[in-house]
Amino acid sequence: MPSPRSAGLIVAVMAMTSVAAVSSGRSPAGVSPGASHFVTVASETAITRATSPQTAASLTKAETEAAGGPSLTTLRRQAQEAYKAIGDASKQLDARKKQFDSSQKKLASKLRQLAKANQELSAMRKPLSDLVESVYQNPSATGLGPLLAQGDGTSMLRAMSDVDHLAVGRNKILDDAVRLLKDKEKLANEAQDLRSANLLEEAQLDHQVDTLRTKSADLVKSLTQTLSKMGVKVNQGHRGAGACDPTRISTAAQYPNGLLPKSSLCPLPQAGRELRADAAIAFADLNLAYQKNFGKQMCVTDSYRSLASQQAVYYSRPGFAAVPGRSNHGLGLAVDLCGGVQNSGSAQFNWLEANSKRYGFIHPPWAYSNPFEPWHWEYDPKLGAGV
Repeated sequence: MPSPRSAGLIVAVMAMTSVAAVSSGRSPAGVSPGASHFVTVASETAITRATSPQTAASLTKAETEAAGGPSLTTLRRQAQEAYKAIGDASKQLDARKKQFDSSQKKLASKLRQLAKANQELSAMRKPLSDLVESVYQNPSATGLGPLLAQGDGTSMLRAMSDVDHLAVGRNKILDDAVRLLKDKEKLANEAQDLRSANLLEEAQLDHQVDTLRTKSADLVKSLTQTLSKMGVKVNQGHRGAGACDPTRISTAAQYPNGLLPKSSLCPLPQAGRELRADAAIAFADLNLAYQKNFGKQMCVTDSYRSLASQQAVYYSRPGFAAVPGRSNHGLGLAVDLCGGVQNSGSAQFNWLEANSKRYGFIHPPWAYSNPFEPWHWEYDPKLGAGV
């Protein structure tokens, strides 16, 4: 079994190796101790919120049961919350890694300083130690020997004082060396504990993120399957099932108004109509409730409009269409309805006014007067997310 000093040196070498890995630019181990409780609890809370059937509290029990289990709105919100939690957990992990990287660099600098000081002490200690040892073992072999051999008391006392001074100096250097070694061993142990704690924390956070990714993917799969059962042709025109993935709406938001690709537009139950994924899913759920109340699906005359379509409408219906490139239709967030809704004060219009906000849809204030468009309804992402 190695001596305590040898063990300390071994740990120091391990710590220096760990620090070298950081200095060389390799990926840091994880998050620092003390952050584990906060980050882990935050991630577990996100998972609980993202997977809880009670997430969409604004929906009534009757509406949930009418949809044959968790509603589309519930599933969409859960999927979006799980996806958001992935981003939040990843940001926390990145922040803690940066903190750890900074602390490791400081630790590396301190260990290098200690190593340099230890080398300097060793260089100072050797000649002094050799001199004192030679004086004690063979006084006549040094310049002090003759003085010690003479009978002159003053010279002898001076020589003895010099030897004593050398001995004190030697002991001080040895004490300093021992202190430095203890400091190095302490720092090495701290470095090793830090790395071990961060490796464990990184593994825990990776597991949390993987759990969220799996849950989000499962929820998106359930959404697309439910839409398909409702008759929605999710992959219509080979757009890909991802077109109805509400966790990808940030990608759709990057495209200019009226230039969204098919891969960012989800079909509605009404053939030929489409909206951005979150709006389309919310509309499909609203459509179910409407159908239950009126015995038929909602009537849709318009939904997403390409830039070319916006231009055509703008010039054919002056005063009743937004300037091309500024319409919410071009963002995949607006629909124009018929089947009675287009008549302000009708049973269909009044029902939508009373119920649409549960699903994130609103009749914007401007549509009541300037211009007056009772048929125009828009999806509000913040309202739909339950914010």
